[in-house]
Amino acid sequence: MLGEATKVSPALMQSGKEYVCLMELHADVSQSELTDALNYFTGDIYQVPPVRAAVARRPRVRTVYYIDVLEVEGRYVLFRVGCSGGTYVRKLCHDIGEYLGVGAHMEELRRTRAGPFTEESSVSLLELYETWLNYQETGEESRLRKIVRPVEEAVSLLPKVYLLDTAVDAVCHGADLMATGISMLESGISKDEMVALMTLKGELVALGNAAMTSDEMLSAQEGVAVDVKRVIMKRHTYPPVWRGGLRHKIE
Repeated sequence: MLGEATKVSPALMQSGKEYVCLMELHADVSQSELTDALNYFTGDIYQVPPVRAAVARRPRVRTVYYIDVLEVEGRYVLFRVGCSGGTYVRKLCHDIGEYLGVGAHMEELRRTRAGPFTEESSVSLLELYETWLNYQETGEESRLRKIVRPVEEAVSLLPKVYLLDTAVDAVCHGADLMATGISMLESGISKDEMVALMTLKGELVALGNAAMTSDEMLSAQEGVAVDVKRVIMKRHTYPPVWRGGLRHKIE
């Protein structure tokens, strides 16, 4: 994340992740026992963060979407795991070992996806540096634009609420989004869910938590629809709405 785009970090922190993990079992187990254990830890699981963690050590519900075994060699198990944000894979390995009754630990870990970003689309710091030097020398932006992506890509997986043009600048000044400022929205939004506020051109305005469900937003004639948390777009990108010298609620 660069510049104002760092404000989008919470969206990626909460988004799903994918890892490739090498787990070492502390004793031999059969293939059927291993398969049973991995199936047991697929779905919603309780997880207590490890001792060396930056969060409180209390049970939390996390979701493991899938565990695909890539290779098994002796006591080493190489697998790919997709999980919700905040899942500790090293704790998952430990818990699998406890379930099997033999113990286990994480030997190696590589993140292969964070939200919409995958390992295949990543670049090295050296490649980024060389591209930046080329831009400074030539002024050619095409190579740099292939690497430094629009901030809208970071929120591509978030549910979206589209604002009327007349409501954009009010949100940019920190106002919550009123129901009357909505042009259209995606279905299935739950109350308190993080949403991306977008212009009708598809530009990211802000992040917020839904104060209503999507159905309530569609039918509401007044009230706060989204509690704005982080504003991304610069003020005055869209013209303000004024009445008598004072900003007024968008009707």
